[in-house]
Amino acid sequence: MSFEAFWANDRHIVNHYDNEVPYHVLDKNDRPSKKVDVIGSVCPCAGLSMMHHNYGDHNENNKWLLETTKFVLSDMRPEVLWGENAPGFAGKIGANIRAQMYGIGRENGYSMTVYRTRSLLHGVPQVRERSFYFFWKGDRTPVLNYYNRQHTPIEQLILGARGNTLQTPINPKAPSKDPWYRYILEVINGGISHTEFSAKVEPSKARGNDSFSYIEKSGHPYTAVSEWLKSNGYEREAAAALRKHAKLESGGSIMRRGVIVPKDYIGAFVGHYPTTLTHPVEDRFITYREALTIMGHPDNFELLDPAKSSNHICQNVPVQTAEDMATEVREYLDGNRQTINSTYTFQYNATRTLETHATTSRTLSEFL
Repeated sequence: MSFEAFWANDRHIVNHYDNEVPYHVLDKNDRPSKKVDVIGSVCPCAGLSMMHHNYGDHNENNKWLLETTKFVLSDMRPEVLWGENAPGFAGKIGANIRAQMYGIGRENGYSMTVYRTRSLLHGVPQVRERSFYFFWKGDRTPVLNYYNRQHTPIEQLILGARGNTLQTPINPKAPSKDPWYRYILEVINGGISHTEFSAKVEPSKARGNDSFSYIEKSGHPYTAVSEWLKSNGYEREAAAALRKHAKLESGGSIMRRGVIVPKDYIGAFVGHYPTTLTHPVEDRFITYREALTIMGHPDNFELLDPAKSSNHICQNVPVQTAEDMATEVREYLDGNRQTINSTYTFQYNATRTLETHATTSRTLSEFL
């Protein structure tokens, strides 16, 4: 079930399902009549994401959280509605939207759980903070499992990418031709290749994950970098280096979106990552297929019109993270999760803590 506004994103999964799964467009009065037990939701997260310049209660994207919750809980009435959103959903930024969603749930006889986690804890090699929300029919909430899976190193994940299509690099340029990364290879590391640099970089030094952070951690001032850039014909970059130096000297901050060499794990695979993340061995940036693999997509998943759709890869929920949450829903329905007297529960996977924000009265037998 979706809305016409989301066809650009939906078409990839519709194509993957190849008509085996019905697709209903709700604002075209195309509504399913079938009763289902579980409904999952992936509403736009821009409204509550701090990466969006206009995040907050007032953001127009938040309406989808309210509209879908009301429609599903009042019209479809599944046993469970669960969904995913930005990390801010579980914090102060999302407090008002959460309160409205909780109210919709109670009006329709549902309790609510908010579960905050990060994909690294689910075995996905990226630090991707996310919030999940669950509506359970009734006046109790289950105690969901906590996760801390060992992740596959990001370089191994990329090297293991399979599939016969989408093998074109998202960014067609060679990383070693990037002026800033070239400075790292030639000046800081004495003229080594991308392959050699990738092999020698230590995970602890890859945490900055970009060429600018590496330059700074190596103790090379941007004034020196500027001189080298200018002597090699990079006039524009040389001027940029001096601006970076001035901002840092004055206590300001700079944007760091340089070449990223994968090692152990990366930050959230969003924004500039598809065009700046390199292959761990070859002197090139990652392909569309490798990007899909990072997010956990199956080898036969196709990205339609890839040149214009690469950001759609970033807008997904990493598959393993979603699978763990879906597993919790299934285990609850199978009676394998303890439930508690709370209609509004928060769980934090990183700290393994649980908070109840609205308890229900207990029966005498439960008290005893």
